[in-house]
Amino acid sequence: MMVSVGVIGSGAWGTTLAILLARKGIAATIWDHRPERALEMQHARENSVFLPGIHFPEAVRVTSDSAEAVQQKDMLLLVTPSQKLRENLRLLTPHLSRQTLLVNASKGIEINSLQRMTEVIAEEIPDAQQRIAALSGPNLSREVAEGKPTAAVVAAYNADVARAAQDIINFNTFRVYTSNDVIGVELGGALKNIIAIGAGFNDGLGYGENAKAAIITRGLAEISRLGVAAGANPLTFAGLAGMGDLVGTCASPLSRNQQLGRRLAGGEKLADILKSTHSVAEGVSTTRAALRMADRYNVEMPIARLLSQILFEGLDPRKAVLELMMRDPKGELEDL
Repeated sequence: MMVSVGVIGSGAWGTTLAILLARKGIAATIWDHRPERALEMQHARENSVFLPGIHFPEAVRVTSDSAEAVQQKDMLLLVTPSQKLRENLRLLTPHLSRQTLLVNASKGIEINSLQRMTEVIAEEIPDAQQRIAALSGPNLSREVAEGKPTAAVVAAYNADVARAAQDIINFNTFRVYTSNDVIGVELGGALKNIIAIGAGFNDGLGYGENAKAAIITRGLAEISRLGVAAGANPLTFAGLAGMGDLVGTCASPLSRNQQLGRRLAGGEKLADILKSTHSVAEGVSTTRAALRMADRYNVEMPIARLLSQILFEGLDPRKAVLELMMRDPKGELEDL
């Protein structure tokens, strides 16, 4: 029997995952809530906004009909902006089968509730806890869509669910590992976007590769501290969803968050940057949520805190760097 997957979200990553599955021979239906946008992509066989030049395989279909996107699907890949996930789930849940695997591929934290995306899914679909998973890793959409090789990790509380999702998503250019650390995989994927903004600042200010390596490394320390306090396995942050995703996002100009940091360093205002781009830079909302989580768990996150002041309070990035450098000296492994 042919496998069928619904991809909820028509951004770059959702579109890429649908293309990846279709190349494997899996029927993939992309859902966009805007009928005119869905019709345009279905006819053009391309997502000209987010992935121009990447042709849709025959097995990709695009629809705005929520029932068509969800019904009789073996798996749903949830790839909407994190702050819209709950709203979208309420539209889709009435059409959902109790056998469908639910795999979150969004990287964020809901600001109001401070819930990870799988927690939002479990709250909105109470009977789904044992069929939820999270997908993350160093997966820049354009490179994956172009068929360049990478790896990812899918985490679930139920090992059978992780393996089932792995079987569907794993491909010859997209190697998928399994994990039981849902908390770590999701927090690694979400929190790395904050540090990527900092890496973008570094590049925009011309501070060089040494400084960027230091930001990435100390950023990983912050991610790990908060993740472990929230219940994650510390080893997860040395893996694909931790260091892997962090390095990929901080190093690449393909990263939306890294580009946002560069533009802010160049003097643009946050509001103007956000208005000028179709894509969501998840690091902006995640910065707010992460600092509230840090307060909850009494965890120190100096990089995230200074980035918050730059993003929302107008702090000069150069002054922020000086503040970081002049913090009281300490041992490298303190609080890890």
